[in-house]
Amino acid sequence: MKILITEFMEVRFVEVLKINFDVTVDHDLSANSNELKKIISKFDALIVRNKTQVKKEVLEKATNLKFIGRLGVGLDNIDTDYCKSNNIFVQPATGMNADSVAEYVINTSLSLLKNLPLMHQETSIGNWPRTSIASKELQGKTIGLLGFGLIAKKVSILAKVFNAKIIAYDPFIDSSVGNKFDVKLLDIKEIFQLADIISIHLPLNVNTKNLLNYEVFKKMLKQPIIINSSRGSIINEEDLLRAYDEKLITGFALDVYDNEPVQKNFLNSIKSNTNCILTPHIAGVTEESNTRVSEFIANSVKEFFKL
Repeated sequence: MKILITEFMEVRFVEVLKINFDVTVDHDLSANSNELKKIISKFDALIVRNKTQVKKEVLEKATNLKFIGRLGVGLDNIDTDYCKSNNIFVQPATGMNADSVAEYVINTSLSLLKNLPLMHQETSIGNWPRTSIASKELQGKTIGLLGFGLIAKKVSILAKVFNAKIIAYDPFIDSSVGNKFDVKLLDIKEIFQLADIISIHLPLNVNTKNLLNYEVFKKMLKQPIIINSSRGSIINEEDLLRAYDEKLITGFALDVYDNEPVQKNFLNSIKSNTNCILTPHIAGVTEESNTRVSEFIANSVKEFFKL
């Protein structure tokens, strides 16, 4: 059995796979669909993260492919409908990086409430903004979660340590789930009206693309902080910056973007005195989570092929 790995996986679990499989590791293929199409027919299994585009034109060439392991959660880079129709099993590492992402949401919430990016900027150039820049506490604030899956549930648990109030929007779960976590499930319009912090935990699809746009930002009554560790295109980036400039929101943390790596024209549009945190799609990538994700997918491959 032959396995192709196109993105980073902890080395010791690659070595574990090599005991039972013929393993090829080529990170260059994550950005080269044409080359991937040329060689994919040789492999029985493919292991990727989010960068490798496993679309229909690639899968049509994957005549021997039986298993795709996703070193993460989101599946928008994989044509799952094609896989389902052609008996290719897709295994995401569900839950393996949830703690890391939940910590990221709390971390950025605290930093942006306290205006730490602005404090750092001013202090590092010799100013002393001790009284000129306001700082707030998470205690007593309302966090609005768009989506209430595993990661959002972990966010709600952590946030309660700070005595924050949690509300959530998720049309696909019953109110009893919210009750279990002491989280009130509301209509999305109510989230926009009530939340001091809005954190996105949604998949990217036709219904969520550009979900947060200028018209939506205008409905946010409490000038909230926006945190996106889900998928970049859920937020209209141009509208986000406009909303900040017009004081419709008071800060934002982005770990995901329309295009990755993040484009320079977007970066150049952000002013130096903006209360924001930009990170390179690492909310779910820690040393600990990478170990869990890599081990889980390695074991899933072995189990699938009964080795």
